[in-house]
Amino acid sequence: MFVVDADVLARARFGTSRLVETTAGLSVLRRPDPLPWHRTWRDAHRPAWRERLAGDPVAAALVAHAYGPSWIADFLTVPPAAPDQTLDRELEHLESLSDAQIRADLAFVREPLPPEAAAAGLAATFADLLRWVWDTTIRPEWPRRKRVLQADIVARTARLSTEGWSGVLRDLAPGVRWLGDGLLQVNTGRFPPRDIRGGELLFFAAHSRGGSVQWRLPGRYALVYPVRGSSAAGPAAVSDALARLLGPTRARVLAMAQTPVSTTALTAVTGTPLGSVGGHLRVLLDAGLLERRRAGREVLYWCSDTGTALLAASVPDLDNS
Repeated sequence: MFVVDADVLARARFGTSRLVETTAGLSVLRRPDPLPWHRTWRDAHRPAWRERLAGDPVAAALVAHAYGPSWIADFLTVPPAAPDQTLDRELEHLESLSDAQIRADLAFVREPLPPEAAAAGLAATFADLLRWVWDTTIRPEWPRRKRVLQADIVARTARLSTEGWSGVLRDLAPGVRWLGDGLLQVNTGRFPPRDIRGGELLFFAAHSRGGSVQWRLPGRYALVYPVRGSSAAGPAAVSDALARLLGPTRARVLAMAQTPVSTTALTAVTGTPLGSVGGHLRVLLDAGLLERRRAGREVLYWCSDTGTALLAASVPDLDNS
């Protein structure tokens, strides 16, 4: 629970972070049970990830120990000072930590420490691993990922003028909600309230499995929240037959609308101009393949029963392509 005031909320910022996205990617790579919209990305990079850890037993031991059932080692959860910095700039704090500090953070997760934690240069080892995750798995698709994250931020912050903070925080992440009277619930854990009045509050969208709380004392706090579903998965695959029937972009828009999706998100993921996306949506609506409703300033679109049936009929073609 965070105790906030009007000044904290007035200064709160939403943004993206290369380091937050990289640590989210690391978490997805290490888990055996990815979410459906993370599976394709995770499966593509898991062999190289395993090979990287096999060649660096110290890094492998640190990763295995840093993630506990309800706590992540603090050196992995320090929010950057501002959004949209370079990864090297964001890693400066981690690289400044001593071996003793890294071991203390690991010991807080659980004890005993693995023998590999006795090695020297632990901060550099983990920073090198994070750079590898970034360079190998995140950086090649960062422009698309960033568009998706920014679209989510735009859609969410647009609620502020009409619904207030309760609307902005609605469905942000499991356990997060605005309680009113200066109380912001940040998770469902039984932790004592933390008074962050006078501090700084940041929100980072990420391709993460769930939400998390980060801080750097005395006064910097952040909430990391996930983008979900078709937006997080990237451009949807469509069958050749459906692409010939509707056109490739229009078919992709229909495939992405299997879960409710906004115009902003469709524009970000497909890389198609807003006006063109709007035209495709009108055609699909007129054909009875989509339904829509307004949510604040955004309009959400999703497949009608007819649209769902059309997509289902194209699956055999896609499977055999």
